[in-house]
Amino acid sequence: MTVTSVEPYREVDFDKDGDGPGGQAEALASLARRGCTDLVLFTHGWNNSRSVASGLFDRFFAPFPGVTGGGRRLGYAGLVWPSMMFSDERTPDYAALAAVAPGRTATVSRIAELLAEEPADEEAFAEFAGLLRELTGIAPAGQADPAGLVAAEVPAFLAADPLTVYAMFADAREAEAEAAGTGAEAGAHAATEGMAGAAAGPGVGGPGAESLFGGDRVKRLWKGAKEALRQATYFTMKRRAGVVGERGLGPLLGDLGRRAPGLRVHLVGHSFGARLVAHALRGLPADVRTVKSVTLLQGAFSHYAFADRLPHDRGRRGSLGGLQSRVDGPVVACHSRHDTALRVFYPLASRLARDDESLLGDDRRWWAIGYDGVQAVPGTTVRTLGAALRDGVPAAGCVSVDAAQVVSEHSDICHADLARLVARAGRLA
Repeated sequence: MTVTSVEPYREVDFDKDGDGPGGQAEALASLARRGCTDLVLFTHGWNNSRSVASGLFDRFFAPFPGVTGGGRRLGYAGLVWPSMMFSDERTPDYAALAAVAPGRTATVSRIAELLAEEPADEEAFAEFAGLLRELTGIAPAGQADPAGLVAAEVPAFLAADPLTVYAMFADAREAEAEAAGTGAEAGAHAATEGMAGAAAGPGVGGPGAESLFGGDRVKRLWKGAKEALRQATYFTMKRRAGVVGERGLGPLLGDLGRRAPGLRVHLVGHSFGARLVAHALRGLPADVRTVKSVTLLQGAFSHYAFADRLPHDRGRRGSLGGLQSRVDGPVVACHSRHDTALRVFYPLASRLARDDESLLGDDRRWWAIGYDGVQAVPGTTVRTLGAALRDGVPAAGCVSVDAAQVVSEHSDICHADLARLVARAGRLA
């Protein structure tokens, strides 16, 4: 990888299980011996190859030398993890999909064949559903799950009737187009019609079979199947980000803290990378206090993650409930109302992980931290980006920063103002 905008720079690398090459903690600790007082460690989100990640790191880090001061000398690290599984393009990147799904090349090939052929055959849809379970490592019903998932953790869309699920996914796609201001009338009509058909659950041999398997209907179902593939890879990447954070980055930071206890560490992550750095707090030894700030850019995980009690289920807490206390500084979550990916498809995927009764609607339970910030955590500070840059952020606790003034869509994160915010959070400015 080549990152030329900043120096000194190091690379951190983990595989899907959170394992990395030896010597990474020592390489980071060497920055302290070179006179660095602070380390800014940044990681990418979903669908980033190594070359794409390199370019992102270069652009993101570029403003930092101009926004820091106060006697601080920064070192930089880019964390690379295997997140490239499915590109949201007209033609899916099956080679990338196979590359990060070891041992499942034949499964990926058959998925590609079915999506290319689009057979009007109920058995083909059932086969496709089985292939998605193979791809994600989820065993068929009644068998032991090699991934160690309990039934409640398996998304319903991987187990529910595929015709119903794929019709709903097609509806969601059309609803997204409507939200974007394209095809509004057609999208709304199709969504209403599709939800009614899904509720009825027609099949090849039952009432409504003729209309279900007309040419246009079949194409809609296969479009929904393609979205199911995207959601299956989403589910895999979401789970992987948590594993890499907890089993890889967390222990690495613990090792680094022991080797270079005076090096102040600032974690920054985008999208699923935000989930990764947040879950590193679960793997961070309790006695290590070198993490001085965490900045989450358009985080693709629940806005209730840090809550001690969920508003809709008081007996449960968020997956990271209370772990902001492991940061010797603030946890800053940037959010933007312009992030359509988090507004439409994060809630869709999250809802499907729990139930498959309703995919469209406005249920705040399933919103992402990158869409509306930290929720249900008492004492959370709420600021606009302008106010945060002018007045700073608190020295500890959760902070929600509305970054809509610069973040126009999910990946729009390379801005000098966001670099300034990281500097403010870490007391680097």
